[in-house]
Amino acid sequence: MAKIEKPEIRKTGTTTIGIAFKDGVILAAEKKSTMGYLVASKETEKIYNLSDYIAMTIAGASGDAQTLVRYMRAEIKLFEIQNQRKITVKGSATLLANILHGGRWTFLPYMVQLIIAGHSDGPHIFSLDAIGAIEEEKRFFSTGSGSPMALGVLEDTFNEDLSADAAAELAVRAIRAAVERDIGSGGKAIDVVTITKDGIKKKIFPMKPKEK
Repeated sequence: MAKIEKPEIRKTGTTTIGIAFKDGVILAAEKKSTMGYLVASKETEKIYNLSDYIAMTIAGASGDAQTLVRYMRAEIKLFEIQNQRKITVKGSATLLANILHGGRWTFLPYMVQLIIAGHSDGPHIFSLDAIGAIEEEKRFFSTGSGSPMALGVLEDTFNEDLSADAAAELAVRAIRAAVERDIGSGGKAIDVVTITKDGIKKKIFPMKPKEK
C-alpha cells in the first residue's frame, strides 16, 4: 500500500515576547512562518488586538491560533454586551484558558503557545499553553522556538524601572538575538505593540539594526 504523505501544517516557528514596564506592557514578535522546510511567509502577523486594550501573541500552528483570535474577539464583545462593562485582562486570559482546556478532549488540542496582555486594572501579562495552563508573568515572558535565546537577553537586561521606549528596545534586542540562532524565527521586520491606559500603539522595527 502506498504511503500517504502527511500534509504540512503552516506554523509560526516564532519568537514572541511580553515585557511589563511601570505604565503598561510591551508585546513583540518577528514575522516568519514555515511549512516544513519552506519559508511560507516573511510578513506573518503574530500579534493580534482582541479589543482596544488587550492583545495576544501567537506561536504554533497558524490555523489554530487564528481560530482562537476569532473566538476571543467574539467572546469579548459578547461579554461587554451581556454585562455592560469591559472584561479584565485576567478575565480574558481565564476565558482563553477554558477554551484551550476544552480542546484537550477533542482529537487534537490547539497546537499553540500564547501570551495575552493588556491594561485594565493595571498592566498584566499571562502565558498559556496548549491545554489551558495559565500563569501571570510579573516581569517578562517569551514563547516559541527562539524563546531560550530571547529569555537569556531578558534575564540579563530587564529591570523594574524600564520606560516604554526602553522596554521596546529590549524586546527588539531579544528577538534579534533569537533570530541569529533559531531557524524558525526571522522575517522582514519586528512588530512591537505598546499597551497602556491610553490604548494600543504599534511600531515596526527593521530586523537588522541600522549601521552607525
